[in-house]
Amino acid sequence: MSVTQEQAGWFAQTFAQMVGNVDRAVLGKQHVVRLALTCLLSEGHLLLEDYPGTGKTQLARAIAATVQGSNSRIQFTPDLLPSDVTGVTIYDQSTKRFDFHKGPVFATIVLADEINRASPKTQSALLEVMEEGRVTADGTTHEVGRPFMVIATQNPIEQAGTYRLPEAQLDRFLMKTSLGYPDHEATVAVLADAARRDRTAGLRPVLAAQVVSDMGGLADQVHVDAAILAYVARIAEETRRHRNVRLGLSVRGCLAFVRCAKTWAVSQGRTHVVPDDIKIIAEPIMAHRLLLTSEAEFAGVQVGDVVGQVLGEVAPPTERSR
Repeated sequence: MSVTQEQAGWFAQTFAQMVGNVDRAVLGKQHVVRLALTCLLSEGHLLLEDYPGTGKTQLARAIAATVQGSNSRIQFTPDLLPSDVTGVTIYDQSTKRFDFHKGPVFATIVLADEINRASPKTQSALLEVMEEGRVTADGTTHEVGRPFMVIATQNPIEQAGTYRLPEAQLDRFLMKTSLGYPDHEATVAVLADAARRDRTAGLRPVLAAQVVSDMGGLADQVHVDAAILAYVARIAEETRRHRNVRLGLSVRGCLAFVRCAKTWAVSQGRTHVVPDDIKIIAEPIMAHRLLLTSEAEFAGVQVGDVVGQVLGEVAPPTERSR
């Protein structure tokens, strides 16, 4: 069963409304907002590597408000314990039984601020919930619910005292991107409205949380031609043999490509994926999955440069080849 043109049109219209709603709180960052919402509708998680004060918390709150969901913020510090994230079981003397008190991870949108400042054990606790969608405490399983997305942040400065996320854990994030500083016009607009402390306070939901799951189900039905799948596979193979890369795109990364490309395509009102969908999401998909050689890093090579080279060397399928 594949998505119909009518369904694709409804999806694109709803997606545009979601983007417009979030854009009221996070000015001038429509492309990043589209990526974040694509990540949400693809049932994935987002890694933001950004400087302080660029609107990461506003983004998380705005998305939660847009989908009529809850949001929480966890400030990761070296002394943060796994139970501070997932929750803890406490003995209740009045009932004479142990009750599970849910942690902040039980929310629609969870902002994990500066995730690399917590110990690997605490990082693993969050990443396990991201992968499994549930918390197990004392043999009892607690579902976090759907939709569920973690927006984790890393600070590119002040690396002293941080715990770098291992490559195997970075691969758990569907996308990696950055908000960056707003442009001149957006900055002036924010300053003109400086009396407004929380730009998400007035946002109204565009859709109910259940509809998010329905949209994700529609995205799964988007058609992907065999030539597009072969294109993704060739991109992955090229990254693995690139002279500046010592760890190329994994199979999980290829699956992420396909999942996000489907959502991106239907958000544009199409019922099928085209090569441009792959190119647009290529860097967010591969930015945290490609590991450069030490020589390349020393020479100042950036992952974005490698992604650009790979896309330039791998020819996309044409209408004739499809």
